[in-house]
Amino acid sequence: RDFCIELCAALSTCMMHLSRLSEEIILWCSWEFKFIELDDAFTTGSSIMPQKKNPDVTELIRGKTGRVYGDLNTLLVMMKGIPLAYDKDMQEDKEAIFDAVDTLELCLRTVTPMLATMTPLPANMRRAAAKGFINATDCADYLTKKGMPFRDAYKCTGTMVAACIAADKTLEELTLDEFKQYSDLFEEDVYHAIDLTTCCEGRTSYGGPTKASVLKQIELVKEKLQA
Repeated sequence: RDFCIELCAALSTCMMHLSRLSEEIILWCSWEFKFIELDDAFTTGSSIMPQKKNPDVTELIRGKTGRVYGDLNTLLVMMKGIPLAYDKDMQEDKEAIFDAVDTLELCLRTVTPMLATMTPLPANMRRAAAKGFINATDCADYLTKKGMPFRDAYKCTGTMVAACIAADKTLEELTLDEFKQYSDLFEEDVYHAIDLTTCCEGRTSYGGPTKASVLKQIELVKEKLQA
């Protein structure tokens, strides 16, 4: 029954990735993130809160992952203590393998149209990225390129980030005069240097976040799927 065990292991791995994706979707749908919005066909209303849309499909997929893991464990335990040749224990493979296949098939049939009808909210994503100060390193690099030792640029940028957090601001929202309070090296070009698009496009290593790199990875995945 190795072929059943190996198939169920592959199904479990696929369910694990679906579960991780589902967890992302659940987080991104929440009010704390609000990066995406699911179509009404894949959500349910709250029993007491009329404004709430529960991503039940993703929660069910996340839960069913444990079920497929259980099917794999059933097969492994079934085989662990039997001697060579066929034993009647092996008839217990049917329920586990059929259930694992059916569960994954159901999840894939559901998650595919859910993703196709999902609405991204890029403005919220952009705002969250700025609030995360992912451009702080680029700000420190900017000062370094202007001649400041990196250890000093690191400390300076850290002080700026702390002040921004206290004032509920982002680095991009600081005025040039506010920048110059920390260093006279800051000029108007700092806004281009710490722009989030500039930060992404500047990281050109393989698999990096540049638009060209992301599009290339998408093409590679499409080629694998077609093959």
